[in-house]
Amino acid sequence: MSEPGGVREVKSAARTVELLELLAERGARPARLQELADELGVPRSSMYALLQTLIAHGWVRTDSTGSLYGIGIHALLTGTSYLDSDPRVRTVRPYLDEASQALGETIHLGRLDGRDVAYLATRESHEYLRTISRVGRRLPAHVGALGKALLAERDDAELPPGPYEAATPNTHTTRESLTADLAAIRARGYSIDREEGVLGIVGFGFALRYDNPPLDAISCSVPVVRLTPEHEGRIVTVMREVRAKIEATARAAGGAVHWR
Repeated sequence: MSEPGGVREVKSAARTVELLELLAERGARPARLQELADELGVPRSSMYALLQTLIAHGWVRTDSTGSLYGIGIHALLTGTSYLDSDPRVRTVRPYLDEASQALGETIHLGRLDGRDVAYLATRESHEYLRTISRVGRRLPAHVGALGKALLAERDDAELPPGPYEAATPNTHTTRESLTADLAAIRARGYSIDREEGVLGIVGFGFALRYDNPPLDAISCSVPVVRLTPEHEGRIVTVMREVRAKIEATARAAGGAVHWR
């Protein structure tokens, strides 16, 4: 297989990446050797050798019996390095604090990655604490406020035909319903996720237009039980102000490396 630019793909490197991504997707569900070999379509002996190499370098871990495999600590160290070195994340972090303090709700920064949104930073509400941090996790873009805010910045022709995966009974599962929502988002200027990603939670998403098209967005999540019309109005006002500050700061900084 050749990549764009005519560079031939290195099969062993591609297999290593596929294995690490598979283990990361499984999260708290460790895998057995045969499962991994079957999933990636490689011989058991080759998979075993690859696993042992990655265990030796800290990218994969195994249990005391040596029969279960999961993602290793070096994946965390590399992910932390990504967040610490990214100029956009550094720019946005102080404003996440500002929004969190002003609203008392959970504030997220996410980045579009293919058809998903990856969570890069979160400031949790003291009123509603998750047991697991979302940072480093992924959510289909059509499901939540972050993703819909970013999809609305793109042509509907880029959307897959569907049907789409449902996270709750309120998730858009057809192209027709999603495109109608995206049209409303463009007119409104921000997205609303009314229990589409998590039951009991409403999200408000705002694309950050320091890139064209935007790759990053911020959102505010609030439990339905606390969402009055007055609070919703304040959330929108504060988040719009925070977005404007972030975009102005990012443009003023200039000179930053723009990764692709």
